[in-house]
Amino acid sequence: MRLLSLLLITCLLHCQTPGTTATAPASPPHEVTKATDISWASPRGFDLTMDVYTPQTDRKSYPVIVMYHGGGWLINTKSIMDEPAAYLARHGEYVVCNVNYRLLGDLDNSVTMDEIVGDAFGGLLWVKEHIAEYGGDPDRIIVTGDSAGGHLAAMVATQGHRLSATGEFAAPNYSFRPSYLPASGIPDGGVQVQAAILSYGAFDQLGSALGGFETAGNVFWQMGGAEPRGILGDDYTPTDDAERYRMVSPLYLIEPAATRDYPPMLLTVGSEDDLTTPASIRTYIDKLEAAGHDDLQYWVHEGRPHAFLDSGRNEFLGTEFTRDAVPALDYMLAYLNERF
Repeated sequence: MRLLSLLLITCLLHCQTPGTTATAPASPPHEVTKATDISWASPRGFDLTMDVYTPQTDRKSYPVIVMYHGGGWLINTKSIMDEPAAYLARHGEYVVCNVNYRLLGDLDNSVTMDEIVGDAFGGLLWVKEHIAEYGGDPDRIIVTGDSAGGHLAAMVATQGHRLSATGEFAAPNYSFRPSYLPASGIPDGGVQVQAAILSYGAFDQLGSALGGFETAGNVFWQMGGAEPRGILGDDYTPTDDAERYRMVSPLYLIEPAATRDYPPMLLTVGSEDDLTTPASIRTYIDKLEAAGHDDLQYWVHEGRPHAFLDSGRNEFLGTEFTRDAVPALDYMLAYLNERF
């Protein structure tokens, strides 16, 4: 029942209505152009789009933020991140790409978690190949996401060496096939980003599945209009195929810093988050630090619950974009402005 209650609260947080309040931002806004619903891939015939926001401050090029939305891999689209994406572009000098990916319930409830990770990498590869057309610098890329999107951003930040054009998600390599492949192919050594901001990310897919994510107790399945099933396909279970689940779980994929460089990371969470708790985020950070990764920053958004970054207002819980998201976005911009 506790899992059901927590997921119901999260659904309520993510199913929001537009906000109406506004207060003065920390820094003056500038004009932004928005390219809407850019088609970037069509894996298995499913069209994927993104919105690209470009600041109008007369710089020759801008660092790029690639953003993945939350929603338990079962609900929401990039629209839930409309306000955060616009805010980052309007108050910071960053091109922002707000990316759609497939949900588990798409394509007749047949999408698997490794395919979703492939979508996240595909969006990044499309950005690297095309973002100069929108004023972005393909060599200065930050990935970010919240909740499920935080999971995807963590996978992109740390697992870019596991890409393959044929991408068979099987032992021993468990490769990801990006949904978009550039004309030049996947770069030698994979793909890297220059920073990551992970907001209340879900880093343990094995533990989540063992805890009931794949059952009807997870109300995201109902909200997404899909029958509960295995996130890696009906042939696999977390009990019998634990390794397969670990291979989509950032918590189990940390390599020593002497072996693998990770980008600088900012990890954020609300102090009142009962789903991806501060303790769970701290566990991931502790494992990164134990492996020798030290360019990490941790920030707790006091008094805020899960999903504090979402667009709009939630009347049930009393959360609101300007009050709850804007302080976090200003913190993110301050973090990035020190590095780019």
